Amino acid sequence: MKRIPLALDLTALVEYFFDSGLYLGLLSGTLMVRPAPFRKGSTSSTVLMALVLLSCFIACAHAQQEQKHHKKHDARKQVEALEEKWRTAQLAGDVATMDRMLSDDFIGISMSGQVNTKAQQLDRIRNHQLVLTRVELDDMKVKLLDSVAIVTSRAEVEGTSEGTAVKGTYRYTRVYRQLPSGEWKITSFEATRIQPSKSAREKPGQPGPAAHAVILEPRFG
Repeated sequence: MKRIPLALDLTALVEYFFDSGLYLGLLSGTLMVRPAPFRKGSTSSTVLMALVLLSCFIACAHAQQEQKHHKKHDARKQVEALEEKWRTAQLAGDVATMDRMLSDDFIGISMSGQVNTKAQQLDRIRNHQLVLTRVELDDMKVKLLDSVAIVTSRAEVEGTSEGTAVKGTYRYTRVYRQLPSGEWKITSFEATRIQPSKSAREKPGQPGPAAHAVILEPRFG
């Protein structure tokens, strides 16, 4: 057998280590991993996938925002409907409905600073201590804070309190709390009487306030 010159043997050996599938770069056995060749199509696919994922993320965020907006809108409508329900119950003296709408820890604060519990508030209606014949609401605003709704409004009120005529304009704040069941309960109420302007109180040729039997009831609720 004809021997291959030593020089050729060394050349073949070097080529084997550097060019073989083992990807060995040094005689010591150190791995020399060859980087994958650059492929234009592969990069385009990666960019496209990133854009698709970004679009999905934006769409999901927008959907969540819309859902949150609709939820707040629905809650606001529910509270506005409850305000009308409470107004109707007051005019009808419907103690049963008012009982269901008030939370057990309800606190009502009158303009004079008098505090009424739920039981005291219902007793006033049940015993006809307060009888309302007219309650007109306007300028209503509902502010939502998680499970709490704060209502501010203006009310034109007429009726009797302890047998005395009642008539006045009030600004009031009513607070609702939403239970885990989704039901809203009135937990707090406070009213402030709007004083008539000086010109309205003192019209030329008209009797002064002392000549009227009508009073402004500070315990409207």
